[in-house]
Amino acid sequence: MQVSDITCGHCKAAIEETVGRVPGVTAASVDVATTSVHVQRTPDMDLGAVEAAIVEVA
Repeated sequence: MQVSDITCGHCKAAIEETVGRVPGVTAASVDVATTSVHVQRTPDMDLGAVEAAIVEVA
């Protein structure tokens, strides 16, 4: 998932922490260089909840 607002290590940590708390997310990592968020998940994870979590901290 691309997130253009990722600009620093603080953004990275905040997004990883917040997305990691979404039910069904088993791991979340952010690549600042490519402004992308990678999520490992269970099949029942709600993508809308992940997007909302990113908006919350971005």
